[in-house]
Amino acid sequence: MTALRALLLTAAVATALAGCNRREAEPDPAPLPAAEAPAEITPADAAAPMGFALTTEYAEVELVLPEAIKPQTDLHARLYAEEVRRLRQFTEGAQADRSEAGNDSAIGRYEKRITLTPAAETGKLFSLKREAFDFSGGAHPNTQTTGILWDKALKQMVTPVTLFRRGADLAGLDQALCAAINAAKKARSPNTAPVALGARDWACPRAAATPFVLTPGTVDGKAGGLTFLIGPYQVGPYAEGGYEITLPLTQFRTLLAGAYADEFAGQPVAAPAN
Repeated sequence: MTALRALLLTAAVATALAGCNRREAEPDPAPLPAAEAPAEITPADAAAPMGFALTTEYAEVELVLPEAIKPQTDLHARLYAEEVRRLRQFTEGAQADRSEAGNDSAIGRYEKRITLTPAAETGKLFSLKREAFDFSGGAHPNTQTTGILWDKALKQMVTPVTLFRRGADLAGLDQALCAAINAAKKARSPNTAPVALGARDWACPRAAATPFVLTPGTVDGKAGGLTFLIGPYQVGPYAEGGYEITLPLTQFRTLLAGAYADEFAGQPVAAPAN
């Protein structure tokens, strides 16, 4: 019994020592030497790069962000995360479509490109135009243009509900937008039929339901107007294309909420030609 017990104790000690040796052989990673430490990274750079691209057998997608977004770290991180999620979902959808079609290589890769460009910036507000090009087969690609308006201090999106006074009557703004759309349609194609609010086929959109961006103004640091973004198919056939309609401050000055009234002054500058 004594010899057996000694043998068991010897085996137990050997096993314990072996376990200690394994832990010692797998030390925690050593920290980087001071000379190799990475340079300081801003919160925006750490959370969100300036772009994203992915090419698979089924889709090619890309996101491009402007340098002007870097100071708006919260907006930068938020937009990057949201747009990359959309692009990944698009890629997954392209793969599902190809699988449904029996992996027909004749379908070709789907494409989606999202590009954000600066519009205008004031003391409180930062504005971006977002263009999304999408080709998922069919006769032609689609391009959707929308606007982003950001309150820099509150770090939140600004919508018509918050830009304009609560309870403000926007009927006059709707009419002004409709008149400007018809003027642009006639300038592009003299024989085109006019559109109206509430029409059955092509109709003028309501201002509060139409994406827009700030328009640079003649006064530094102020917006001189709003540019409404009208997509293809909204006020005419696809071949007619979309419109960017700028309305001057005089058309909506009395509608602005008190918090944002001082962000506008002067006249619009370099209104989009299209």
